[in-house]
Amino acid sequence: MFERLTPAVRQYLLITGNYWAFTLTDGALRMLVVLHFHQLGYSPLQVALLFLFYEVFGVITNLVGGWLGARIGLNRTMNIGLAMQVVALSMLLVPATWLAVPWVMAAQALSGVAKDLNKMSAKSSIKLLVPGDAQAALFRWVALLTGSKNALKGVGFFLGGALLTMIGFRPAVAVMAVALAIVWLASIVFLRMELGRAKVKPKFHELMSKSRAINVLSAARLFLFGARDIWFVVALPVFLSESLGWDFWRVGGFLALWVIGYGGVQSIAPRLVGKRGDGVPNADRAPVWAAALAVVPLAMALLLANGLASPAVVLVVGLGLFGVLFAINSSLHSYMIVAHAAEDGVSLDVGFYYMANAMGRLIGTVLSGWIFQTWGLATCLAWSAAFVLVAAALSLALPRLPEAAAHMSIKENSGD
Repeated sequence: MFERLTPAVRQYLLITGNYWAFTLTDGALRMLVVLHFHQLGYSPLQVALLFLFYEVFGVITNLVGGWLGARIGLNRTMNIGLAMQVVALSMLLVPATWLAVPWVMAAQALSGVAKDLNKMSAKSSIKLLVPGDAQAALFRWVALLTGSKNALKGVGFFLGGALLTMIGFRPAVAVMAVALAIVWLASIVFLRMELGRAKVKPKFHELMSKSRAINVLSAARLFLFGARDIWFVVALPVFLSESLGWDFWRVGGFLALWVIGYGGVQSIAPRLVGKRGDGVPNADRAPVWAAALAVVPLAMALLLANGLASPAVVLVVGLGLFGVLFAINSSLHSYMIVAHAAEDGVSLDVGFYYMANAMGRLIGTVLSGWIFQTWGLATCLAWSAAFVLVAAALSLALPRLPEAAAHMSIKENSGD
């Protein structure tokens, strides 16, 4: 049956499968590290710092990885990412006495490089598998890839909490390392060899984007994802465990359901966003959806700070609304970066954009531990609202997509 599919669809399924497998281990590892080291007595800020190199190297990887993908091909960067994640997981299999902060930070740094190589490769590849004049199809494919990935990340959160409870930290990491090694070997055999290699080898000094649209979109993405991670990475799981008394199963399960729902909304975002007649979303919807998102964390912060409702109710209802609106915002951004990117050397533009994404996660991760430890969850949510408003303001400067699509078609035709 697989052989009867078109080559583009087969490659899409292989890329998505790789992305799914990687994301499952990445989500599980994140939950394992947060809960295991909090259980060992690490403070929220110390737990956040464990992910510092993960995010720092993610910033570097997205910038350099886009250049590398354009030179050696996206299949190779994807397979390198899978292999590096296997090594990162293996680093955590050492005896417990070796799991000092510097060692864990080094393993997380390697995992950060691996994750962003894998993501940049997957997102860039979709641009090359969809015809340039099929913008509605491109939006659907990007939304499906991104949404399914986030749903699997949610499953990974649950898997991490469940494995930590059932078999412990080291056995859980070992199971994931073996499974991902099998996926890596399959990817080496089946993934097309020349996917994404630029016709003209880009110079290293060409890493920075020269496109105004991509620069503006990258800045908005930085604040959008910083807004999420300010409360999500450290503050929320620690608050649920410490203040509400939830066990690992409940914390992992709640975060898993949230991310799965968020991924599901991303997958159907093309049906939810205001669209033109040809099925392509209007760029002027981005600031509107961002402004709507900002209302949710602001309202949650006010309710928690003033004790106007049960914290559990505020979190469950508020984060549900936040997840729906955030998913729509993220899908719009994910489509627009792929639509604006140049086809030849697409990974350069996508890598630059996801560098900004990683920078937002880095800032959000550090702020999550510091703000929560100093002022609490309500303040984290207030900062989240402020970050989203900045993203909305930046989105006002985005060019309209009809102009972007026409510009992209001109670039594609002139490159043949």
